Amino acid sequence: MALMRRQSLVKFDAPLCETIVDTPKPQGREVLVRIERCGLCHSDLHIQDGYADLGGGKKLDTTRGMTLPFTLGHEIAGVVDEVGPDAPNELIGKKQAVFPWIGCGQCRDCANGDENLCVKQRFLGVSIDGGFATHVLVPDAKYLLDYDPLPVNQAATLMCSGVTAYGALKRLVDRPRQRNLLLIGLGGVGMMGLAFAQAMFKQNITVADLSPAARETALKNGAANAYDPSEPEIVRRILKETEGGFDGVVDFAGNEKSMQFAVSTVARGGKVVVSGLMGGNFSLPMVQWVYKRMTIEGFMVGTLAEAKELMALARAGKIKPTPMKEEPMADVQKWIDELRAGKVVGRIVLKN
Repeated sequence: MALMRRQSLVKFDAPLCETIVDTPKPQGREVLVRIERCGLCHSDLHIQDGYADLGGGKKLDTTRGMTLPFTLGHEIAGVVDEVGPDAPNELIGKKQAVFPWIGCGQCRDCANGDENLCVKQRFLGVSIDGGFATHVLVPDAKYLLDYDPLPVNQAATLMCSGVTAYGALKRLVDRPRQRNLLLIGLGGVGMMGLAFAQAMFKQNITVADLSPAARETALKNGAANAYDPSEPEIVRRILKETEGGFDGVVDFAGNEKSMQFAVSTVARGGKVVVSGLMGGNFSLPMVQWVYKRMTIEGFMVGTLAEAKELMALARAGKIKPTPMKEEPMADVQKWIDELRAGKVVGRIVLKN
């Protein structure tokens, strides 16, 4: 029996360590994928911590129902090694990206194609073992996507930071007014958002980030303007320079300060899509909400259909690759620490 190596969470709020187990055998429509790349995502840190920050000293326990050791990682691309008896045999040997946001397949949301909303979800690297390993067992062959001719790193990261950024931006496409757009927070997801926004919108794209390095990278990668939200009087300056603010804002950070900045700079009748999970709490006077006639929508990861749309866009060469750095899978804990310290621009992709 072949063995598989995993970088496992063996205790919450503690470093990952290597565990070795028998490689699982696919049953039914399951597929065993040998992992070539797995991206490192900020939400991996929340799962390792075992909680999400609700602000005001409150925490949301995320450890319920999780059995340790557990394998994190959900931005996966690799090669199909083995398939279950009910999965197509011709998949063996094929290079595939893996859609990780898998539902129960039975409920109303799953029937509607919204598996990412499923309460009994089986998200890879979140609820069931994921990609910081040599192999991953995928529940059904339908969650595999052809990515040729894309580079394997880009294919892997499209599955989370990609589909999150794409889905969040898609929620602004139908807006009647499309003068301008602001993206807040230029981590792995925000940088992807910048690349996609250029393919999805005609207007200029402005970015905001506290890090000078991130702002500089964004300007080199197609942003028209870059603001530092911590600058004094910055909101007043923005409202003047944009003639009343931004019609669309995506907050890829999702903390108290980024949201305050988003609602201060959104134009009247504009919309803010919140897709970051940094945490904390946010409040807004009712009068301001109504007076500005603003819309605020929460968004987290897209559907399988959106992942396919995005993959088609990328395979057609419509999307510029974003900054990425390849590192050995065995060093995943080192890069988790770097990401936690805010020292990563773009995306870290781990390689077997």
